[in-house]
Amino acid sequence: MTTSSDAPSGGTKTPQVTFRDAPPLTSPVFEVGGLSVFYGDHEAVRDVNMTIGHQQITAMIGPSGCGKSTVLRCFNRMNDLVPTARVAGKIRYHDEDLYGKDVDPIEVRRRIGMVFQKPNPFPKSIYDNIAYGPRVGGFKGNLDDLVEETLTHAALWDEVKDKLKTSALALSGGQQQRLCIARTIAVKPEVILMDEPCSALDPIATAKIEDLMEHLAQEFTIVIVTHNMQQAARVSHRTAFFTADVDDKGVRHGRLVEYDETERIFSNPSDQRTEDYISGRFG
Repeated sequence: MTTSSDAPSGGTKTPQVTFRDAPPLTSPVFEVGGLSVFYGDHEAVRDVNMTIGHQQITAMIGPSGCGKSTVLRCFNRMNDLVPTARVAGKIRYHDEDLYGKDVDPIEVRRRIGMVFQKPNPFPKSIYDNIAYGPRVGGFKGNLDDLVEETLTHAALWDEVKDKLKTSALALSGGQQQRLCIARTIAVKPEVILMDEPCSALDPIATAKIEDLMEHLAQEFTIVIVTHNMQQAARVSHRTAFFTADVDDKGVRHGRLVEYDETERIFSNPSDQRTEDYISGRFG
């Protein structure tokens, strides 16, 4: 890891951040080529190209409306649930076309789990929140062991082991979000997508989620959308900066401006728009 306390050249001082070393992209999980997403006739995101590495944390940053969450939802075909959405270009998952005609989107979402911006535990007990997915999937093992293992993996077991039968809705916001992460990993996905997972949490709960992400990256590939640039700098190996271009008709289209190792994005970006955003001069 390397440490920096400076913003890009010309920027203002930022708090000291220790950047994660980014392993080579030798085992890509996702390869995105020419990805565009339409809602009806509107091209919301245009021509995205990027590669997501195995067991790495990739952060997507940028202003509101630049298409970060739209791209994130493409990775597990959540946009299929939007009637007007249409995806063009390619996303290959382990070299298989994720949008191929023989690909089952339900199986895609089992392998590629998602954690949303607002914690959304089921109105069930803590135990049943974790057990729900494995039960639906026909899990034949010991559910008690699986629940303990999963909650331990999500750094929540010690806090809830004596109240597994109580409602998950009684947990704090940060605990609910860790429960949702636990519920996601209970079905053994390979990838975890996180859409602003800390935006509704206080700094202490946020720190716990960030520590958890570092731990989970030893086993899972993680892609996170965040408006918190310091969070992206702290947790990710690689960072993608998106912005919104306005065409000659005044229509906004999300674009990927730059994608690189996080240290380079924050310390020596290659595009002036990235530097302006990181240093607070954007817009």
